[in-house]
Amino acid sequence: MTIVASGAVAPPPGPTEKGTGPTDRGVGPLLRGWRERRRVSQLELALRAGSSARHISFVETGRSRPSEEMVLRLAEHLEIPVRERNALLLAAGYAPHYPETPLDDPAMDALRQGVRRLLEGYEPYPALVVDATYDVLAANRGIAMLLEGVPESLLTPPLNAMRLTLHPEGLAPRIRNLGEWRGHLLAQMERQIALYRSAPLRTLYEEVAAYPVPDPVPDAADESAEPAPHFALPLRIEHDGRVLSFVSSISTFNTPMDVTVAELAIETFLPADPATVKYLQSLQP
Repeated sequence: MTIVASGAVAPPPGPTEKGTGPTDRGVGPLLRGWRERRRVSQLELALRAGSSARHISFVETGRSRPSEEMVLRLAEHLEIPVRERNALLLAAGYAPHYPETPLDDPAMDALRQGVRRLLEGYEPYPALVVDATYDVLAANRGIAMLLEGVPESLLTPPLNAMRLTLHPEGLAPRIRNLGEWRGHLLAQMERQIALYRSAPLRTLYEEVAAYPVPDPVPDAADESAEPAPHFALPLRIEHDGRVLSFVSSISTFNTPMDVTVAELAIETFLPADPATVKYLQSLQP
């Protein structure tokens, strides 16, 4: 298992969509954009934040400058991402509140060691860590197994989980339920774009959504394997002549106080049938 040394976990935010980006002047338009995106009225936001609708209106129109505490309070109640909270503070004339510590900084030793233990402890099942644009920062041997045979051109850092999965020379030809799994991944990205309005994420989405879809491979699952009920959409992927079945789970850190940590996500793949469990456990030394 390796952890990729990096600077900021995610690239600096590029221009966001019209009406919500750094080209807007002042903190007011930015707050209004986030409030409208969350579909919260000025009155509802005021009640949540212990303020008044009049004050919220004055802040949004630039007639009143909010205190640093008020900016952070409004951002919390609007569930604004940590990176964008810093942008709000800068627009209001304050210093950023949340640091952005490189993942390879000594201050991140405990985080790196904890993530390493978690990923190694999950073996032989696949698990990986990605950033806000799905670049792979760490992965265990279960992931390395699934990537066997993928062309070196796709394995050149920075690895990107969406490209590796959906590229016609990546994992896509091996995924037996590619239509369903591809639809799931694209819908997941669409939800994140709607929530965060991230230009880099939209660029990635447009790239992977445009990939040609390989022809489906006839299902050759082991007829002797017992059928298993699926409690979530499985990833059914061919490996070494077998069809393995997984369901995925994504975890993030509670109440992150650092931009880097806020943008980390740990994805684990749980075997979805007894045959997959048996095969993966047989690979252990």
